[in-house]
Amino acid sequence: MTPTSYDPLYGPLSALIGTWTGDHGLDVAPEPDGSEESPYYETIVFEGIGDAENAEDQVLGVVRYLQIVRRKSNDEVFHDQTGYWMWDARAKTVMQSLTIPRGVCVLAGGQHSGEVDPRSPTTLRVRATLGDETFGIIQSPYMLENAKTVAFEHELIVGPDSLRYSETTHLSIYGRDFDHTDANELRRA
Repeated sequence: MTPTSYDPLYGPLSALIGTWTGDHGLDVAPEPDGSEESPYYETIVFEGIGDAENAEDQVLGVVRYLQIVRRKSNDEVFHDQTGYWMWDARAKTVMQSLTIPRGVCVLAGGQHSGEVDPRSPTTLRVRATLGDETFGIIQSPYMLENAKTVAFEHELIVGPDSLRYSETTHLSIYGRDFDHTDANELRRA
């Protein structure tokens, strides 16, 4: 499969497969006395790994990814994330599962028609909420006590050679609610 070809197994996730790089990122993170803006660059590698069958009835197209994010100011990695994007063609559902090494795991989901027009960008939207039984958030006791993730929203707009995303993690931290945001535009490497 070429990086931009459509594969029915992966449905709207087909366009993700490949390596993407971008240096226009901006992270807005909470600080005890306000917020901090950090420009960043990153690489995201999406790899189609085939299908997963559940209970002999559900078939998911699965794309594994690894995202490494570095601050422009000092070239240090400040975010390392791994996970999966999944496509359930029958239920017309897109899912993202992710884990970050801070004791937080998310299973986010959203509906997608499955229709893909190679002349137009594909938009993927997923959401998770703390306490939701289907698309929820699990976190360590420390994170629940000190930096609780309350909700997560992620939108990707994928074209043949560009990928834009915006992500909001709604937090309860430092005695207040805070929307931790990340956004970037990447190009196929």
